[in-house]
Amino acid sequence: MKLVQWLPLVLVVVLFMGQGSIALFTPVDNYLITCGSSGNVTFQGRTFVPDSDHSSLVQRNGNSLVASSNSVVPSPIYQSARVFTGIGSFKFEIKQEGRHWIRLYFFPLPESGQNLASATMSVVNDDFVLLNNFTFKNYNASYMFKEYAINVTSDVLTLTFIPSNNSVAFVNAIEVVSIPDWVLPDQALAVNPSSPFSGLSGLALETVYRLNMGGPLITSQNDTLGRTWEDDEKYLHVNSSAVKVSVSPSSIKYPPTGLTPETAPNWVYATAETMGDPNVANGNFNVTWVFQVDPNFMYFVRVHFCDIVSKALNTLVFNLYINDDSALGGFDMSSITNDLAVPIFKDYVSNSSDGSDSLTVSVGPDSMADVTNAIMNGLEIMKISNEFGSLDGLLSVDKILPTSTSNTSKIGVIVGSVGGAVAAVVLIGICYCCLASRKSKTTTNQGHPWLPLPLYGNSQTMTKMSTTSQKSATASCISLASSNLGRLFMFQEILDATNKFDESLLLGVGGFGRVYKGTLEDGTKVAVKRGNPRSEQGLAEFRTEIEMLSKLRHRHLVSLIGYCDERSEMILVYEYMANGPLRSHLYGTDLPSLSWKQRLEICIGAARGLHYLHTGAAQSIIHRDVKTTNILLDENFVAKVADFGLSKTGPSLDQTHVSTAVKGSFGYLDPEYFRRQQLTEKSDVYSFGVVLMEVLCTRPALNPVLPREQVNIAEWAMTWQKKGMLDQIMDSNLVGKVNMASLKKFGETAEKCLAEHGVDRPSMGDVLWNLEYALQLEETSSALMEPEDNSTNHIPGIQLTPIEPFDNSVSMIDRNSVTDDDAEDAATSAVFSQLVNPRGR
Repeated sequence: MKLVQWLPLVLVVVLFMGQGSIALFTPVDNYLITCGSSGNVTFQGRTFVPDSDHSSLVQRNGNSLVASSNSVVPSPIYQSARVFTGIGSFKFEIKQEGRHWIRLYFFPLPESGQNLASATMSVVNDDFVLLNNFTFKNYNASYMFKEYAINVTSDVLTLTFIPSNNSVAFVNAIEVVSIPDWVLPDQALAVNPSSPFSGLSGLALETVYRLNMGGPLITSQNDTLGRTWEDDEKYLHVNSSAVKVSVSPSSIKYPPTGLTPETAPNWVYATAETMGDPNVANGNFNVTWVFQVDPNFMYFVRVHFCDIVSKALNTLVFNLYINDDSALGGFDMSSITNDLAVPIFKDYVSNSSDGSDSLTVSVGPDSMADVTNAIMNGLEIMKISNEFGSLDGLLSVDKILPTSTSNTSKIGVIVGSVGGAVAAVVLIGICYCCLASRKSKTTTNQGHPWLPLPLYGNSQTMTKMSTTSQKSATASCISLASSNLGRLFMFQEILDATNKFDESLLLGVGGFGRVYKGTLEDGTKVAVKRGNPRSEQGLAEFRTEIEMLSKLRHRHLVSLIGYCDERSEMILVYEYMANGPLRSHLYGTDLPSLSWKQRLEICIGAARGLHYLHTGAAQSIIHRDVKTTNILLDENFVAKVADFGLSKTGPSLDQTHVSTAVKGSFGYLDPEYFRRQQLTEKSDVYSFGVVLMEVLCTRPALNPVLPREQVNIAEWAMTWQKKGMLDQIMDSNLVGKVNMASLKKFGETAEKCLAEHGVDRPSMGDVLWNLEYALQLEETSSALMEPEDNSTNHIPGIQLTPIEPFDNSVSMIDRNSVTDDDAEDAATSAVFSQLVNPRGR
């Protein structure tokens, strides 16, 4: 951002700092505990006292250790920790029942004497599960801060830390602080369907996001309730769609009743995001923020507003959307506040966006308003505990921490446990002797056992292998080489090829990881995809990608050259595609526009690759993530399908579908697959239909900044297709350069692909046939063709003579020769010999 744009904000900061400190709310219960420390710690203007010295800390049980480190830590609060080798708890005397903040600080101290980074633990209070089997191995940050709002209904609050899997549990600091009861409500408005939602006071809440729109970070020392408000910029769907505005915090007028600085600091209401210039044709766009959430939970959403931009009342009227649902329509806040610069907030309950892992919040102008503008000042998103009383997983407190029993029953349990343990030891001893005897007989006849792709390298593999295999690079290489999964690269080779992952060689960033351009020793250009070793999803994708691509070779599938699993790395090495993803040639870059013929040829190439996946092997393969970023172009603009991390083997001959969890990219997902969780090849066909419309219209599959009817390209384009007016929304660069019969055939093909039900969609073979036909119509002069006769829709099964339908060509492919793409191309050439050459007829 330019310095000039920042100047108003800087002035506001100066004014704000000049006001002096905020008058702090005084909580009845206010425990600020630094764990394992020998002295007080000052953090963000507040003093934390050691857990060992706190007079009101009634009990701490379980075996515990004190950990500290001289290494660099994120902040002073993380310099020490309390480590539990068994179940341990803190008990706090509660003077006033009601809502309390529970804030937990975690940082795996590197020199603690314990491997805290690998520790697996759960945290519960009396009624709710806060963390379930958490470990930093699967976490993408160096430290973690968690904030919960719990309604305490007794005079004691217990926090229990439970190690899992013979590990330890730890915590660096704890806050237990009272919240005014009126700050968090019992009731909000459920968005879909719109209805009152009651009972929030009996549920636990976890703060997931808290944003100060248009303003800087607000730390706990500038918030009367010790909250932290972060900047919103990284969550904006389109940065240019919003403009920051700000006024002096002293100009904010809190109403006499109902809303105070405990609701939100005046600094939140003194800054805002308003509508900017996203460079779209229609001025009635929405400003949208996108958030990653857990789709298995509901969320409490509080939106803060304050009109700091209007010069007169009743001039700012706008709409609020949560996901695609209308939360507020024609909202004029001044009609409620009767003044400008008066804060107001609205509370809602919502799920994630259509079961995906995202939640969107948007504001946009009302179509009937005189002023085209919208505003948002602050936003809070809090996860709501589920029916199990959990904020993390599906286990209740009594499943994780069984309730205590009477002393008598405890004795019985102990006696029974001891007797059972003795019997178990005897039985295990007998079994061990038998197994050892049997193993000694068979060891001489066996070499190293075959190990199925030891991911995460030799030191931190997540597959179950022997200690010897984990430590022996030689054994790992032997097992990998024997599995015929491609070339095994040493990590040093990867470093040399990418110049130590030089950011200037970065080609792109995807869900699995970052992709770099590389050059091997022999001069071969490659694309190196470096995965995130802490991601379980990345582990699954890594395995699937190697297993799938090691079996497949086709001119229109990106080839896997090899991989590296050394030093906890997950690295895939592919053939280099010089022209990158198809999407970059459609929008978002300054690359030259593709001609209509080029677009058809690219779509045909991608369709060939997908058709091969569906029919070229003994059992079909469903890609499951077909989109323009996964269609890559080589130096000759030959299209190749890429990214098989989500691919799935298709149904067997006696099945109609594969039942599996929904995965894919929002906007390309087959609605039938999403509703029924039944995956078929037709799910790829639907996604490919979205690709076809993206190619034609050169805009994203989803674009929330557009008017609501245009957000989803599949729905929007189909309304024009059904009117026979697809030419009205196609890329302006194509106007006057497309044979209308070819466009008609293209539109009919896309429409069939996007049918609501899979049974009504064509096979990829039919899609390929129609795209080849659209290309023929484009290449053939209008004088030699009669569009009215030749635009008959081949889908599903109407045969054009004398050309034989493509479906019959499947028998010409040897299903057992999955590595020979020449046979498939030869078959295609035989069937389309007249189509490929426009003079053939």
